Amino acid sequence: MELKQLYLTQLEREAAASRKAIERVPEGQNDWRPHERSMPLGQLAAMAATMPGWIAMMVARDELNLDDPESQKFRTKPLNSRAELLNKLDESTAAARQALEDTTEEHLLKPWRFVFNGQVSEQPRYLAITDSVFSHLAHHRGQLTVYLRLNEASVPALYGPSADEKY
Repeated sequence: MELKQLYLTQLEREAAASRKAIERVPEGQNDWRPHERSMPLGQLAAMAATMPGWIAMMVARDELNLDDPESQKFRTKPLNSRAELLNKLDESTAAARQALEDTTEEHLLKPWRFVFNGQVSEQPRYLAITDSVFSHLAHHRGQLTVYLRLNEASVPALYGPSADEKY
């Protein structure tokens, strides 16, 4: 199986899981956080909605340098409503799908760099997508389910049953 076909399949599964969590995000609580060092709910939900789109950026660019002021447009910003979150998830998933359909296996094997706070990470693009999108998305979506529980919202079954929903 080609990497891009694997990623297209995984993209659809992860987008569906993200949709289930985002559909339960309480509105009007963007600033809520469980601890002073925790990410605010609005930013976390926006990350879950926009992270699939990182694939399109990673396919199109050879590097993301968040130390460069020009890259500030790539930082996640909270959205105001559940509808906006779901719309952004649809947009980011569509952009990722298109980028994967248009790329080649050879391109996915090329190096990709990430620079943040002076630290440089370079690895093959396909590993960067695996780590920085799919694994990172699962991590933040897991955090989001904890936020849902703490805000009395039901937690969806994602990779197995939850206390609120059978798989």
